[in-house]
Amino acid sequence: MKISQRAVEAPASPIRRLIPYAEEAAKRGKKIYYLNIGQPDIPTPPVYFEYAEKYKPSVVAYTHSAGLLELREAFVHYYSKFGIFINPSQIIVTNGGSEAVIFAMSVVADPGDEIIVLEPFYANYAGFAHQLGIKLVPVRTYPEDGYSVPKKEKFLEVIGPKTKAVIFSNPCNPTGSVYDEDQLRIIVDVAIEKDLFIISDEVYREFVFDGYKAISMLTFEEVANRTILVDSVSKRYSACGARIGTFVTKNRELYSAALKFAQARLCPSMTSQYATIGLLTIDDSYIERMRIEYQARRDVVYEELLKVEGAVFKKPHGAFYIAAKLPIDNTENFVKFMLSNFEVDGKTTMVAPLDGFYITPGAGVDEMRVAYVLDCDKLRDAMKILALGIRAYREKI
Repeated sequence: MKISQRAVEAPASPIRRLIPYAEEAAKRGKKIYYLNIGQPDIPTPPVYFEYAEKYKPSVVAYTHSAGLLELREAFVHYYSKFGIFINPSQIIVTNGGSEAVIFAMSVVADPGDEIIVLEPFYANYAGFAHQLGIKLVPVRTYPEDGYSVPKKEKFLEVIGPKTKAVIFSNPCNPTGSVYDEDQLRIIVDVAIEKDLFIISDEVYREFVFDGYKAISMLTFEEVANRTILVDSVSKRYSACGARIGTFVTKNRELYSAALKFAQARLCPSMTSQYATIGLLTIDDSYIERMRIEYQARRDVVYEELLKVEGAVFKKPHGAFYIAAKLPIDNTENFVKFMLSNFEVDGKTTMVAPLDGFYITPGAGVDEMRVAYVLDCDKLRDAMKILALGIRAYREKI
């Protein structure tokens, strides 16, 4: 017997592929600061568990494939606070933002078609595209200018007859960039001129700093009918394991097509859906506290990175990531070195190599992503250890 070639060639997660090295380090008693994965350390709000208990049924049954109507109505109210005006029949509740992305790719492109992606990008886009037989075509951004959206000409250079859509996240995972109206307008213009769909990943919209604002693509009326918004409660409510996301579109044809995929997978968890209704009752003061906390964490990581001679980066204004080009030859080898051969007082730091967030060959090999998902004191210690590790690694090679 032989497994499929698709399975053989599927890309491994760049976030998790070095976990075996971390597990070995932990077995040897080394304390690891995990800055490689976007798992918040902040407790999930108690209301999540209260609603799960409050609506505990005698039978955990199937729900509507688009999600509980009560939950979709709660999302309608939530989105209205950001100038996104929709109705429940324009929302499909998904098994996390990941399923929303898969649905989005599935309804805009066939096997062999192409989707443009701003690079570096959320690494799992590559896995989803590979699974669906879709080719991602990169438009590259660079650390020297804060990974900002390239000029329109860069998009036009790679668009061909098989190009069906553009996908990106804003605020951006992995770079922390927040795209302003002028940058988003480039994508709007390209989509209109070349008749493309837009898949806008807006998972981190609340995490914006320094007076910046995350602008939803659904607020651009001229492309509202060609836009799919994908979203998740995972990060904003520290509820990654709830696996509740949304697929949102005003395009009836796109919605009807995605609903067929949703019906085929039946429904998201009833319990998580009821619990998420509770999350959506939380007032804005909670989100503001989270924003302030993450901005403080961003500042710690930024201040410590400034001390690393030769590091190239700009201050990010959103999400909870910083991406940087390091004065080293290979970040994956550096991470292995940190886990296997380096420690300070029994402690080391693990970051994510950024090459797995690219599909351009050779790109990102000397870049990293830091997820600032620990409290400020731990972050400062972790970043100091990282800086010492970079110095030691450079001396070693």
